Order: sequence, then C-alpha cells, then structure tokens
Amino acid sequence: MHLYTERIRERAKELLKARKVDLVIGYAKGSVPMMNQPVLIREPEKAEILHWDSHCGLNLCNYLTKRTEKIGIIANGCNSRNMVTHILENQVKREQLYILGIPCTGMIDHRAVARAVGQRNILHVEESEEEFTVRGKDFEERFRKKEFLQRNCAVCTHHNPVIYDEMLGEAVEEPAVVNTYSDVESIEAMSPEKKWAFFSQLISKCIRCYACRSACPLCYCPTCFVDESRPQWVGKSSDPTDTMTFHLLRAYHCAGRCTDCGACERVCPVGISMRQFTKKLNKDAKKYFSWEAGLSLQERPPLDTYRPDDYNEFIR
Repeated sequence: MHLYTERIRERAKELLKARKVDLVIGYAKGSVPMMNQPVLIREPEKAEILHWDSHCGLNLCNYLTKRTEKIGIIANGCNSRNMVTHILENQVKREQLYILGIPCTGMIDHRAVARAVGQRNILHVEESEEEFTVRGKDFEERFRKKEFLQRNCAVCTHHNPVIYDEMLGEAVEEPAVVNTYSDVESIEAMSPEKKWAFFSQLISKCIRCYACRSACPLCYCPTCFVDESRPQWVGKSSDPTDTMTFHLLRAYHCAGRCTDCGACERVCPVGISMRQFTKKLNKDAKKYFSWEAGLSLQERPPLDTYRPDDYNEFIR
C-alpha cells in the first residue's frame, strides 16, 4: 500500500469524525487495474476505501462546482491549480475547502502500458517508488515508471500543490527546466495547409462522445454551446467541420484557464491527443501575459482583466 494512502485515510477519518468537513473527495481503486475513480465519502468508516497511487489521473475539481458544504479534498499539483481557478471563478469558496496536499511525481499512462504488453489483459498492478509490475493470466512484466508517464506528467513543472491546509508528505523537487512546448513549436513551424491537415487528422477518430468535456474541470457551463438549439452553434453529427468546431471552441473556452492536467486525454475512448489544442493557448498565455493558470489566488486570469500595456499588436 502506498504511504500516502494510509495518511489520506487517517486524516479523512479524523476530519469527518471531528465534523471539520461534511465530505471528503478523493480516489478509490477502480473496477479494473490502472483506472482509479473519484469518490465522495461522508462517513468516517468509509475512509478505508480511499486510495492513492500513480493511477489517479482524473481531476477532482469536477466535483467542487457550486457545492455549499465544507469539503475535504485531495490535491496534487494540477488538482490544486484547478482549485485556485475554481475559487477565482466563484465556483467554490476557499473557506469551504480543507485541502490535503499530496506531492506527485506523475501518473502512469495506462494506454502506453497496454501497448507494452501487447494489449493482453492486465489483472493486477503493483507499484514501488520508481517501478511498477503488471500481471496477467500468463505473464508478468516490470517497467520503470518514468518511462510510462502520461504525456502531460512528463513535462509537468508543478508537482507540488500550490495551495493546501496540510501536506501529507514532503514536497518533491521540481524538475529542471524543460521545453514544455517543443511539440507546439514543431506545429507552429508548419505551413497553414500542413497545420490544418495535422489537426484534421488528429480529430478524425472523434466520435463526439464528449468524454473530454465531462472530465474537464473547466467545463461547468449550465448549458454547453454544443447543446444550444437557439441559436444552434454547431451541428450534432460527426461531420468533420462540426467536429473541428467543437474542439476549437472548447479549447478557446479553456484559454488562460487550462492547467494541462491531462484528464481530457486520459478519458478519450479513441486516444485523441487533444492537448495539442490547449497547449498552444497555454504557450501564448505564458509568452504574451507571463501567465500560468492556477498558481495564485491574488491574480486574475488574463482574459478577465485589462491593463493599458497589454499585448495588443494583433488588433492593429
């Protein structure tokens, strides 16, 4: 059992017993290996189902929107950054939250592991600090964790929570400076025709299931633009134009807000790398406004504030 699992269960039970929180939001083991699921518990005795390992890739902030209770919640780097965004956007109040901080060294890409074992059925996974072992009916293989990280985790520079009420472990060292946007730069170097072909191919498998929207902690509009009928902004079919419109508009709605948590890619049933849309916008927010989402409760996002010296060459 991961050390943080014991600490999470212990503190969740204490917080609920002392009535410091009305519920705790965390993770429980999923019904299949490598697919842990968010869980909400209200009774101290149910704290035993809480779990933490390198398969907690979904963002818990989805379950904060418009809640009024006092909430205990697990927060690694990207979860905590989305909590900052939720507070700034008035989806939850800071005083409602009791944040249990967890240092994070990255989540494992379950699809990469499945490919490595030839799509054989994995029945059990065991994890140590730097390695993990997968077992099936007739095989057992061991892998190094850092070689199978989710793509967003491989370039993450915020492993520790940015806000918390208590830390359940020692902060980990942040990685040396990496070029987070090398893939974006390669696309920027393409001609307009090649860019369009690249993104058209990228979303060609999309079945418009909206799993990405459901997993994204930023998609909390009461009615999404794709569900509007008066006016109808985009068609309901899998027509390439409608599909591209959905992905482009959803990405622009996340501009200056996305923390690159990777939840959208993790849940996509056809494995679309849709972070290619949002990463370009993240890069531009950093370049033109020196902004990374969710790092401070004292600063407003660039698209809801104005300064006379803002970058504005694009409108001249």
